[in-house]
Amino acid sequence: MPETHVTAVLAFDGMAPFELGVVVEVFGLSRPELGDLPWYELRVCAEEPGRDLRAVGGFTLRAEHGLDALDTADTVIVPGVAKAGAEVSPALVEALLRAHARGARLVSICSGAFALAATGLLEGRRATTHWRYARALAERHPGIEVDPDVLYVDDGDVLTSAGSAAGIDLCLYLVRADHGAAVANAVARRFVVPPHREGGQAQFIEAAVGAIGSEDDGVTRSMNWALRRLRTPLSVAALARAACMSERSYLRHFTRRNGVSPMRWVIAQRVAASLPLLESGEGTVDEVAAAVGFDSTATYRHHFTRRMRTTPTAYRKTFNRVPAHS
Repeated sequence: MPETHVTAVLAFDGMAPFELGVVVEVFGLSRPELGDLPWYELRVCAEEPGRDLRAVGGFTLRAEHGLDALDTADTVIVPGVAKAGAEVSPALVEALLRAHARGARLVSICSGAFALAATGLLEGRRATTHWRYARALAERHPGIEVDPDVLYVDDGDVLTSAGSAAGIDLCLYLVRADHGAAVANAVARRFVVPPHREGGQAQFIEAAVGAIGSEDDGVTRSMNWALRRLRTPLSVAALARAACMSERSYLRHFTRRNGVSPMRWVIAQRVAASLPLLESGEGTVDEVAAAVGFDSTATYRHHFTRRMRTTPTAYRKTFNRVPAHS
């Protein structure tokens, strides 16, 4: 990473301010708590710099920089487009292509994937967007492998995230990739968010599980019950008993609510619970597998690799500075 990493983010008329605010919070604030570590230089840009841009909520903002700011940016972030599926301006497409050809990292949040798709750079790649727009993106650009069930996708020089809060996950991931886990964790603490979704990196999930709240609901009660017992053997029958339901009724209600079967959800929670253990550098992979309830290390490696697209050992090497156990 260069000593001064220039990050450009696009502002546009009619934008929702949340995604832009996430980018500004992560890359635009000074970081005295990080000492002498060179931080990012953020440039907010627009197709027409200096023009009042209307934001959702009834206020306006002005961007100091134009699209020429992309010509010197190391990372370019498109936090959305004015209307998903509408034509993207040729000027923006050209600026994005120039930036990519020069070696810049291109990033989209939410509907910003439509802008990257308009460049043709997502053809033949896996990408994501807000689940509401996934079908439209796939229909408009059939050459893209659209995955609506993940928080974000890292395809090297081009990264895409799902909607709204998934932008936080991706921005923290970029910091982690550039500066390491300790710095990303420090940024997350100041942001007052967990450094990883669902207790871990959670790059690849079948469906986002909602916050587990009131135990008046049997399914919720069973999920909380399972989370307290991840290390122990769990089955659909046991979860159904915790919910005070028949197995058939429980399967139907659980899948309708969460988008995945109970046991796939349990596997996801076990993988997520293993991530901080891997990051801590303590214990072997065998010990981590047992600690989160997998009946064998081979089973753990299989499910971890399917979900995270990397191995437990490789994940540990990437996100921890402590030498890995064999």
